[in-house]
Formats: sequence, structure tokens, C-alpha cells
Amino acid sequence: MDRTLVDFIKALRTAEVKVSPAETLDAMHAIDIVGFADRQFLKDSLSMVLSKNTEEKAAFNTCFDHFFTVEKFDSQLDDGSLDDASPDPMDGGEFDSSEQQSGQQGQGGSGGGGGGGMGEGRGEADTTEDTSLQPQSALGQLLLSGDKNELVISITEAGRAVEVNQIVVFTQKGLYTRKIMDHMGLRELQDEIGELQGQGGNAQINLAGRLKKARDLLRERVRDYVERQFFLHADATGKQLREELLRKVKLSNLEKRNFKEVQEIVFRMAKKLIAIHSKRRKTFRRGQLDVRKTLRHNMQYDGMFFDLRWKASRVDRPKVMAICDVSGSVSNYSRFLLMFLYSLAEILPKVRSFAFSSDLGEVTQLFEHSNLEDAIAKTLRDYGSGSTDYGQMFIDFKKNCMADVNNKTTIIILGDARNNYGDPKAEILREIYDKSKRIIWLNPEPRNSWTVGDAEMKKYAPCCHQVEVCNSLMHLERVVGNLLRSAG
Repeated sequence: MDRTLVDFIKALRTAEVKVSPAETLDAMHAIDIVGFADRQFLKDSLSMVLSKNTEEKAAFNTCFDHFFTVEKFDSQLDDGSLDDASPDPMDGGEFDSSEQQSGQQGQGGSGGGGGGGMGEGRGEADTTEDTSLQPQSALGQLLLSGDKNELVISITEAGRAVEVNQIVVFTQKGLYTRKIMDHMGLRELQDEIGELQGQGGNAQINLAGRLKKARDLLRERVRDYVERQFFLHADATGKQLREELLRKVKLSNLEKRNFKEVQEIVFRMAKKLIAIHSKRRKTFRRGQLDVRKTLRHNMQYDGMFFDLRWKASRVDRPKVMAICDVSGSVSNYSRFLLMFLYSLAEILPKVRSFAFSSDLGEVTQLFEHSNLEDAIAKTLRDYGSGSTDYGQMFIDFKKNCMADVNNKTTIIILGDARNNYGDPKAEILREIYDKSKRIIWLNPEPRNSWTVGDAEMKKYAPCCHQVEVCNSLMHLERVVGNLLRSAG
């Protein structure tokens, strides 16, 4: 337990809670007295010993909850979407090149956590019943069992085995992701997938496809786990380095204690874009030489062309409508998109923002008359409850906003397109597409999840001018930067 406490105190120091060696000894004595039976009692006791003011207590509570709580495993591994998974003939079963390279550098940290005796006890495959064939590798059995708790425990134990708490810089994320998956038995799983594909039967091909899909989803969850461990344990010295990390990390993995820093970064990003895209252009940009004005203004110089005049064309600043899904699964992404867009008010004065989980509501005035945190909290409270219904959102938009859409309107939609198997109303999005200048859909989920379960991106994507994965501040900066560039 002493080692666990030391790791916890290291995480506290990373969270800017100052803990002295004497306070560390006091914490050890407190644990000896209160024990571990009552979690809340232990938390309160350590808080009294290790945190000194309101700000540190808030950071302590967040850090304690993340450090001593097994994370919920939110995935589609057991939602039935794997049953109809088909193998991708182009999928070689390998990680992307950057992760593969990182993994090769860290092979010494991988263990033999797999098992399952590939091929042992396996008779001739029954190709008439797809359900009759089960995975033989330990990781394959775990992935298709649907036991989320066991999967979380397996990831956590693998993380401890490869010492993920020693992560130092964000670029090690790929290395530790590979180490953890190797320790969980990735190699045995890859061997089994290759063997199944080699046999070529219907049942074997079907099982190989399900295992590939489960492997890819697991990889995303392990990456998220490593990111969270980085924010708990990494000694990110230097403000510039930490800000760079916050720009790259998934917004859903940021904690409340990072919001203030992120808001400052967003403000500076906005000022940077303002400097790039509106260097005293007023509302004009240089066009062709205006001969008549040039001659008239240079008569005082006896016809010498000292003062050239140009035909100016008015810059069409974009009229932007931002529609944000603020249901529980994407509320953090919506928070940062709204924050970013409102920081750009100086250069995008015509931004109108809307929020929905089912019914669509405009929140522009709310943000104009409230401070940012209060406005976001009220938006999430008023529009963030209920079941997600994109179809109803598009019906409301057509009824209340379609008249304001023209060939100068850019519409940004932020959401995962998960419609709970309802009518997606893609035909309304097609009408908006035909009438607007541009539709940009920003999806916080990885592309391999866009067709899983109740996701409707396959129907929405053809009705958009641009579809992007957007789950970090760096993505947001690039998208808005491109928007400004196309307008100016």
C-alpha cells in the first residue's frame, strides 16, 4: 500500500497539489489509523492531511476519484454490433505505423499475459453454424464474452504490469498502448485471426471479422486509458509543453481542473487566427488595378504613379450556424466547440449557436448575456437530457431556421450521429445542403465507429461538404482556420 500511496501523491503533485515529505508520512499514519474499509472516510482523512485550501481540495477530490476508481468501460464490444461484423480484406491486423514503431522500441516491456493454446483441442471446424465456433485465444474469449468488468480489470492489471505510471511524455502513448495490448495477449489473438482466415470456412471468416472489430475497439479504449494515466502521472514540466499536450489530447479525457488552462489556450488560438486572417483587411482585399482612380490620385505628382489604386472586392465574412449535440456522450466536445466559436466573435460576428439532444434550441443570446461557465451549464441542463434524436433536430431546424439559410451560410454540426435507431431524416439535411454554402460535420468518434450500432454517418456524410474526426483542440483550430481561409 505504501507504493500505491507514493504513486497517488505523485499524481497529486502533477495536479498541482503541493505535498511535502512530512505530509506524506502523515498520510501513511492516517491510513494506519482509518484503514480501507470505508472509502469515503479514507478520502476525507487523506484530504485533511494532504490538501490545504479550497482549490487544492477540489483537485484532490478529482485526483482521488480517478486514481482509486476503476474506470467504466464504455464500448460497443457487447452491443450486438459484432455479430454482423465482416472481415476487411485490406486489414492486415497491424497498428498504424507510428504505433508500430513505438511498439518496436518498447518490446522489452511486453509480457506473456495471453494464452489459450492456439489450436489445442480444436477439432475440424463446423462451417455450417457460425455460432458453433468460439475463439481459442484468451484475449479473444475475453473480448467476445461481453464481460466489461473483467475487461476493465484486465486492462488495469496490464497497465500496472508494464508500469504505465512511468509515462513521461505524450509521445509515449503509442508505446504504452502496444505494451498493454501485448501483455493482454495481442500476439496470440493476431495468430488466431490469421489461422482462421487461412482455413477459409464461413464460420472461421465470420469469427475472424468479429475478432478484428473487437480488437480495433479495444485499441481505442486502451489509448483512452493511457491518456488518462498520463494526466495522472506524467511530470509535464514547463507550461509550453503542458499546453501542447492539452491541444493534442482527446477533449473527453480532460478533467475539470484543466478547463481553465484550456480556456486560456482557446483564447490565444482565436487571437492567432484573428492575426492571420484579418490583418487590417477591414472588409476589403486587393483586386485588379483601377486605372481611373490611379490617374486621378496621382495628378498631384505630375502623372507619376506614386499612389496605386486597386479595384476592391468585399470580403464575404461567413455566416455560421453551429449545431451541437449536447447529450451525455458528447457534452464535453460540445463545451469546447462553443467555447472556441465564441472566442472568435471578433472575426466571425454572425455566429448563431444551437444545442439539442432531441428538440433544437438556440443558445446565442444565452452566451451573450451570461459568463461562459454559467451559459454552458444552463445549456447542458436545458438541452442535455433526454434520448438523442437527430431526426427531430432536423425537423426543428427546417421549421425554425431554414428561412435564414442561404448561399452564404456555413453550418457546423458537432455530434456522433447516433440516433437510437430512429428516423435520421437525412432528406432534410440534403435540403440544407442544397441551400447553404457549406455543411461541415465534426464527429468526435474514430472513423471505425461511424457505422457501428445506431450511428447514421453513412447516411449523413453524402449530405455534407466536409466530414472530419474532431476530438481535440488541434482539430478544432484546423477546422475553424480552414473556414476562415475559405471566407477570406
